[in-house]
Amino acid sequence: MRRMSFPVPPVVAGPTRSGMQTVRSLLPYLWPPGDRVAHLRVVAAALFLVAAKVATVYVPIVYSRAIDALAPKGPAGMLAVPFGLIVGYALLRIASAGFGELRDAVFAAVQQRTVRRVALRTFSHLHRLSLRFHLDRQTGGLSRAIDRGTRGIENVLRLAVFNILPTLLEVGW
Repeated sequence: MRRMSFPVPPVVAGPTRSGMQTVRSLLPYLWPPGDRVAHLRVVAAALFLVAAKVATVYVPIVYSRAIDALAPKGPAGMLAVPFGLIVGYALLRIASAGFGELRDAVFAAVQQRTVRRVALRTFSHLHRLSLRFHLDRQTGGLSRAIDRGTRGIENVLRLAVFNILPTLLEVGW
């Protein structure tokens, strides 16, 4: 049986980018010049992030104090202090999760606007490409690539703003 061979197009490797270059290229979308609403949302999300971190740090401290207050030391009527500490512990746990959710809710608009602008820029770039490019490509592959790219941008933004930068600040502190 005779094998058919098809010419393999050469792979053209584009310039490689580091992760930091990718994050730096997205920063202007996070802090667009002149957009006060976006600035306010980013600052509010950062404040909610700090509040969630503070609440998370105090949860085990209040829990240990509540456990220590339950140890029998004196009169049996001293249950108000442990009860108050347990309520404080519960409120801190709720605050920790709540501030995290508020952070995500406030930042979602900025994140979606960024993804929308980058996707529009990519879509416009695709329309400016030559007819040969469009005839040689599969439409489904392009839409899938754009979809994966926008989801990747969402992940990079979330990780960079809420995981990497706060961790660097905590280590540097």
